[in-house]
Amino acid sequence: QVQLVEAGGGLGQAGGPLRPSCAASGFKVSKYVWGWLRQSRGKECEFVAVIGWSGGAILYAASAKGRFTVSKDNAKNTVFLQMNSLKPEDSGVYYCAANTTYTYHYAESYDYWGQGTQVTVSS
Repeated sequence: QVQLVEAGGGLGQAGGPLRPSCAASGFKVSKYVWGWLRQSRGKECEFVAVIGWSGGAILYAASAKGRFTVSKDNAKNTVFLQMNSLKPEDSGVYYCAANTTYTYHYAESYDYWGQGTQVTVSS
C-alpha cells in the first residue's frame, strides 16, 4: 500500500528554520520525481520545489530560492524540505507529492500525495 506521511511542520519564528519531511512506504522514493507544494489561505496550491529521480534536477519557486533546500534520503525512503530564513508569507499547508514524470509545476500532474503539514510563521 502506497503511503506518504508528512511531519516536521508547525510554528516557526520569522528568520528561523523548519524542516518538513515526507516518509514514503509502499514504493521507493528513488523511482519518482518529488515535489513540495503549498496551499495558503485563499490561494491555489502552488509549486515550491522539485527534486528529480536521482536527486538532481532541483528547481525552486522564486519565493523559495536561496532559503529552502529539497533533498531525499533513499536509505530512509524520505524526502525533506529544509526551510530557512522563514517569512510570514511562507505560512500554509505544505504537501509532498510524487510523480513518475518531470512535470512538476501543476498539482494535477502528481500521482501520490502526503496528508499535508501546517507551517505557520510568526513575525
